[in-house]
Amino acid sequence: MTFSDDRVWTIHLSGEIHTDWREALARALKKADLTVDITSPVLDHEDSDACGTEILGDEDVKFWADYKGAKINAIRNNTLIETADIVIVRFGDKYKQWNAAFDAGFAVANEKPLITLHGEDLDHALKEIDAAAFATCRNVDQIVRILEYVIDGDLD
Repeated sequence: MTFSDDRVWTIHLSGEIHTDWREALARALKKADLTVDITSPVLDHEDSDACGTEILGDEDVKFWADYKGAKINAIRNNTLIETADIVIVRFGDKYKQWNAAFDAGFAVANEKPLITLHGEDLDHALKEIDAAAFATCRNVDQIVRILEYVIDGDLD
């Protein structure tokens, strides 16, 4: 027998934006009939990079343009992480993804359960982050099974 409190769980999906892992996870969570709301950072890379100068004005030095954008993006990202029940961070192969590492650390600092998602090739590079995570997954199916267990208390 399982007991449910009928709550809607907020799951924040951070990290790599160059594959469809978020969409695949959303489809799998819907198929599993889990009651979740999914949040994420701005996924349009160009908008995310340009928001600071687009809103606050151009900069001659790229550092300050990036600084403006990072501060504006942090309003969204930090708020969504702080209000999430669980944070999932995907590390992919294309870029170093320092922002994903920062989001993972921010989640841990805010005492949010963290789940990481990445291939074995990143195990060494992410050893400290994985040590702070509640689980390290290799695929979306593992995440879904964890969430089914956590939300519904069911292994089937």
